[in-house]
Amino acid sequence: MYNNKVLDFIKNVLNNMPSGWLSTTTHRLDIYNESLAKVEFLNQFEKLLDSNTYDTSVLSELPTAYDYIRLGHPLSCILEWAIAQTYQIDAVNVISFDSQTMPIYAVLRKNLLANKHTNIYYSKNLPSSFNAEILSNVYGYKFDLIKIDDIAEITSSQHTNIFISQKNNLYKFTLNPNVDFFVNIHHKIGSVIIVNDSKNKTFASSIQHVRRRETIAMTPANSLLVLKAMIKNSIVEINPKDLTSDRKIVLNTINQITNTNITPLVSSSGLSIQYAILMGLIHDGFENHKGKAIKIIVPPNCYGGTNDQARRVATCFNNVDIIDLPVDGDHNMVESIDLVLSQAAEQDAIPYIIAEIPTNPRVEVPNLDDLKAVLTQKRHTKNGKIAVDPVFILDQTFCPNVQFLGEGNVLSTVRTISFASGSKFPSGGLCTSGYCVGNNKTKALMDKIKLHLQLCDNEATDLQIQILSKQLPSMNKRIKDAYLNTREFVDFIAQTLPTAKINFVSEELAQKGFTPSVFSLDLPTKGNTDKEKEAYKRELNLKLINLMITQIPNESKYCVSYGQLKGCYWTVPATSTQGTTKEGDKDYIARVALSPNMDLERHKKVFLDFVSKILKKQQ
Repeated sequence: MYNNKVLDFIKNVLNNMPSGWLSTTTHRLDIYNESLAKVEFLNQFEKLLDSNTYDTSVLSELPTAYDYIRLGHPLSCILEWAIAQTYQIDAVNVISFDSQTMPIYAVLRKNLLANKHTNIYYSKNLPSSFNAEILSNVYGYKFDLIKIDDIAEITSSQHTNIFISQKNNLYKFTLNPNVDFFVNIHHKIGSVIIVNDSKNKTFASSIQHVRRRETIAMTPANSLLVLKAMIKNSIVEINPKDLTSDRKIVLNTINQITNTNITPLVSSSGLSIQYAILMGLIHDGFENHKGKAIKIIVPPNCYGGTNDQARRVATCFNNVDIIDLPVDGDHNMVESIDLVLSQAAEQDAIPYIIAEIPTNPRVEVPNLDDLKAVLTQKRHTKNGKIAVDPVFILDQTFCPNVQFLGEGNVLSTVRTISFASGSKFPSGGLCTSGYCVGNNKTKALMDKIKLHLQLCDNEATDLQIQILSKQLPSMNKRIKDAYLNTREFVDFIAQTLPTAKINFVSEELAQKGFTPSVFSLDLPTKGNTDKEKEAYKRELNLKLINLMITQIPNESKYCVSYGQLKGCYWTVPATSTQGTTKEGDKDYIARVALSPNMDLERHKKVFLDFVSKILKKQQ
């Protein structure tokens, strides 16, 4: 069954792999083709197998597997490929998860939308986080649980058959043609699902999308553990550590930074905490406002993961809808919120608002006193009853240092949940973990969110907790230092290229604590028509980015992130962070993220060279 050539090659690859395979959370977009995510990487990887090439320099130049490490990465791809090689199946149909339960839920979700029943067979025990009552009553999933002693007991069915097995050798599967999905689970590492492609050709992409939006791939460190076990044909070896002190540091530091006292929740990623927030709030709405419609109010041009996930959640419920919330550019966030809350009150609906402050990518901050006023305003239904007050879900990834929720802070009297992506400033880009906090008006809501975070097995891994315990205490200082670099660079660009439009916070907002280290740049353009002007501007974006990453390759990267420990990241939101956003709402501008540790003078010089070339061509 095991191909010694494959295992020997993987062993050599692991001995020579680039350090970034374990340590980076976002990858180069200049060698990434999103439509061929994973596929292009594996095609090139197989060519290296054929030539038995595994030099570190060659491995470093393999195409990017996924733009974000939470979606997948070289080690998760190699693990999935190795399992596929073992059982002679397409690697597309092998998908690894950090979560034990989410691959199961991915199948249940697709079957919910297809109105199809699922048989869940399992040996020994189900994952401890599996809660059949909540999955049935809240998520609406339709399934039967069937305990068996042997996979051979499973017979053909008109329903979908899942077989769950808890194993220390996660990479070993026992197959049965009557099973549609095989799920191997490890209590600390996560899970791997194999799709029986002969019967379920449309499922792999749907399962992958769940991994993309509601959870994360098996982490690089854990993928490495499984690969090493596979090479030795042994069980996965784990050295447990006492994380009591690390967890205390993480939770206490988050409370101090946010000026809150309710215990924070720490997740495997920013999107996995957002998923727990949405499902926890929906659960609360079902229990406390029976029969009422739920409105998820979300900016159409916000981060694509947020936008897509919210719409995916709404798709699963008859009484949950999306309302667009225009928030920046020509739109005023406060006025838009006032309008949509009035509409929700008229319909006697439950309003849940998701908003980024500052906004992405325009980096705008609303008038906070006006925001508080519009969120606390008493509204009435068309029948004159008091409408359900909103829950404000605040994504403050750009400025996690600003205190919104504590006593005396601007949103202390509004039911508010704040969350941040941990792959940004909290960890400095060293892990994907995220967190959320609530003010004193959200104790019951936070309990529900915790329930769903645990149900999905989306809590932070041990290694993520260790990383956050080391990085969080220095976060506010890194934010301050990165802002100073950003302000200096923004001022330089404004002087060097005054015809460019720069989206960044004002000095006045910075004095109030809004000190992001990201700005967006709308380059000057030319042309006879709007179409020509837009095309020219888009071309300039790429020319600028390519110049920066080629002239300063050790610091400037074409990738999607923010809050990194060093260097400068460049991207175009419309082609990266807004990937699933509607075309008309996309922003084809350059977004730049600076760090506290970078050669700012070198970046100024290269930008000046870029401007000189533009001006010379336009003369």
